[in-house]
Amino acid sequence: MHISTITKQEIQAKIDLKTKPLGALGALEKLAFQIASVQGTLSPKLVNPHIMVFAASHGIAAQGVSAYPSEVTPQMVLNFIGGGAAINVFTRQHGINLLLVDAGVDYDFGKNEKLIDAKVNFGTKSFAEQPAMTAAECRQCLEKGTELVREVYQTGCNVIGFGEMGIGNTSSASAVMSRLLHIPIADCVGKGTGLNDAQLSKKIAVLTDALERHKDVNDDPESVLTTFGGFEIAMMCGAMLEAAKLGMLVLVDGFIASVSYLAAFKMEPAISRNAVFCHQSNERGHRLLLESVEADAILKLDLRLGEGTGCALAYPLLQCAVAFLNEMASFESAGVSQKMEGQ
Repeated sequence: MHISTITKQEIQAKIDLKTKPLGALGALEKLAFQIASVQGTLSPKLVNPHIMVFAASHGIAAQGVSAYPSEVTPQMVLNFIGGGAAINVFTRQHGINLLLVDAGVDYDFGKNEKLIDAKVNFGTKSFAEQPAMTAAECRQCLEKGTELVREVYQTGCNVIGFGEMGIGNTSSASAVMSRLLHIPIADCVGKGTGLNDAQLSKKIAVLTDALERHKDVNDDPESVLTTFGGFEIAMMCGAMLEAAKLGMLVLVDGFIASVSYLAAFKMEPAISRNAVFCHQSNERGHRLLLESVEADAILKLDLRLGEGTGCALAYPLLQCAVAFLNEMASFESAGVSQKMEGQ
């Protein structure tokens, strides 16, 4: 049944007539409404869920903006491949398919059946000195993200989450956010992987100088991604756009993934209909970003790990939303009296 034959009023009525006071399931009701609306049915299903994690290296990391060296990026990818990271644990626990994508890590992984080779280059340039990538590389990222999601869609998947890994990518994401939303960089920057106060001050100074260096760059999303983005951020943006276009539920992880979403939203505002924001992270700019796109996150657990972990943690709540809509009795079917008029 398509959305043209199911109205929002019908979806809301089915939710309201469940055996509960109006609104008593809180945010789960909003989630059920969104899922049913996206799928255009009163009986939604979550089919073959996937989480796609994009990894890439960042030239800006050489400026000392992270508490960890850039070698951690390939080391963590190898950890993903070995099944030892948090995202591996959570996706196994919840029966979610995990796809690992090398969008541009500065390392040669060789052939590995557990890693999708989508490498655009061996890391971006440092945008403290020059644009992070070329316009052609940015376009390649967007197109590759599109291609990867189409392949997942062919498996019957209708719900896909997005995560990332890349030392230095909070700096990249903060710069993209600052330019796209015209918010001062100091309000967008957080401690990332765990900077102390002095390191954070240095990070802000580096990014302030970089934004000034590129002040004449156009504010359109693709130009901003080209100048300040990471290969994983741009590829995730393309993937999100295609997932929404195909009618899939788009699960957005934390700060980095939300910046990819922001770029996608600036390109195609209709993506908001499909987007589920899984958590509000501990990164300073994330709350401001969510407010700017009028989004409410499902969870607030002070996470700042990335990897798509927030998507995996929130997924059972999507299952609960679908389950109550499909399986919970209505007042009529259960023979339960409704609230009296005037009360």
